[in-house]
Amino acid sequence: MFIATESIPSSFRGFTLIMPAISVGNVGQLATDLIISTLGMPRVGYIYTDCLIPMAGNNPYPTCADDAAELSTNAEVYCLPGVKLAVLQIRAPFVQRKSKKFRKLIVSWIKSTGFDRTVVLSSSHAYQRDDQQLLGTPLRYLLSPVLEQEAGTQLNSLEWKAMERVSAFPGISDSEKRLYIPGGGITKGLYTDGCSEGIKMAVLLIFCSEGDNIPDAFALVNYLNDWLHLVDKPSQMSTQWRVPGSWKLLFGSGIPPAIF
Repeated sequence: MFIATESIPSSFRGFTLIMPAISVGNVGQLATDLIISTLGMPRVGYIYTDCLIPMAGNNPYPTCADDAAELSTNAEVYCLPGVKLAVLQIRAPFVQRKSKKFRKLIVSWIKSTGFDRTVVLSSSHAYQRDDQQLLGTPLRYLLSPVLEQEAGTQLNSLEWKAMERVSAFPGISDSEKRLYIPGGGITKGLYTDGCSEGIKMAVLLIFCSEGDNIPDAFALVNYLNDWLHLVDKPSQMSTQWRVPGSWKLLFGSGIPPAIF
């Protein structure tokens, strides 16, 4: 499943893995872009799978004209061995009915590789929030039981809000609660699989709507940074993260003057 293209560490044991879920507004993927671009993370391999729609393109994080034409694929792995950080970026949606298979493959890869913990960056539809979720920050988190034992106290000190369970039968009975992440793609399934497999997994998500989701991506990556301290906090948020060159075409290349 993982194909190395460059020299990689002999083992990913002790590493933190950060990955996005394909969710509303693509916020997790945008936040992941900011991490890779800012930290200058080199690509070390890719995920080979038939679960994602095939795609290829130019290097989304060019630093000069020479590396701008490097080939980029739908699921690539970046790594910084010095800080024991790996990032999986996903750039394509799932092939129909293969999201569950992809979840199982990712969980298997995480277990076999020996990552110390996994952080999933995601989002959920703002308009489907429960009443209790309308209050305060739009940012939420989830921890698997094994990670709760290790990091629960630290996150409590940050005064973060855990993702609320909502009524399974709203308006009828409040006795049964469930985890509900509308628009979150594989987030809930991946988290559930991680819990059942004993993986140290955290989900960080933001309630948002489709549109210009760049501010949501900055909010989510800053939320993550409060915990993992990937970069130092500057006085101005805009200078904290390096926007990748690929974002210049995030909303297309503009209207061609020749059509007028």
